[in-house]
Amino acid sequence: QVHLVESGGGLVQPGGSLRLSCAASGNIYMIGAMGWHRQAPGKQREVVASITRGGSTAYADSVKGRFTISRDRAEKVAWLQMNSLKPEDTAVYYCYINEAVSPFRTFRGQGTQVTVSS
Repeated sequence: QVHLVESGGGLVQPGGSLRLSCAASGNIYMIGAMGWHRQAPGKQREVVASITRGGSTAYADSVKGRFTISRDRAEKVAWLQMNSLKPEDTAVYYCYINEAVSPFRTFRGQGTQVTVSS
């Protein structure tokens, strides 16, 4: 059984910062890409940031220059540093992991709420 646990969400004022963490445990054969997506009420799920096994990163246009994703592959941990937060960043943020080898499973966490409001 594989579990992903996110932490670090909360309420922050516009312009503030938060750092989300994602810790994976369980039997994962080989971790491939890790990432974060978010979903706000009434909106479609959006992939915010991702990082490959080799460390290459990609970001949604809406967060480029403000968010930074990083990982510790050995420790099965990923982080999302979020700076200059805006009210439109308000959403539930979910961590995911793609398995790099067969059966190429994807695992997702339960999410952590991020609210940006004054």
